[in-house]
Amino acid sequence: MALKNSKDGYGLVARLLHWLMAIAILGLFGLGFWMVDLTYYSPYYKTAPDLHISIGMTLLVALIGRIVWRQINPRPDDSYLPTHERIISHLVHMALYALLIILMISGYLIFTADGRPLIIFGLFEVPSLYQATGLEDQAGFIHKYTAYGLIGLSTIHALAALKHHFIDKDPTLLRMLRD
Repeated sequence: MALKNSKDGYGLVARLLHWLMAIAILGLFGLGFWMVDLTYYSPYYKTAPDLHISIGMTLLVALIGRIVWRQINPRPDDSYLPTHERIISHLVHMALYALLIILMISGYLIFTADGRPLIIFGLFEVPSLYQATGLEDQAGFIHKYTAYGLIGLSTIHALAALKHHFIDKDPTLLRMLRD
């Protein structure tokens, strides 16, 4: 099992980053959707946001790693795809990365607008860069709708992979599943 990408498929590092990030994104969306309705008296009122923040910051590190890995590794050959599908694929991937970055910045701003640091898994702190009254509401609005956009675009991404596998019968999905 190769660590790096080859012309025929993605390597172990790219596949692990892809699938772990996919699981984290879905989990964070579900957790975020659930936790916004928690009341002050819920036993999860404090722990759910703490977990959401910690996983989100871990996802940020994975995203940075994934972007760097993508830059230093050749992408598998996709010349079998029509030109317009290669362009759309590239644009969708860039949009997914952009939405993730916006989500992470807005999430950071939601919780640090009052000047408090983020506490990551109770192990270390990420400091607040500055205080801004009311910023958490604006950042929360951006965070919420960016999350919906990310889930929508991720769904389209997954459906496109299934279309390539079952309808086009090309190796697009298999490149992310096996060597």
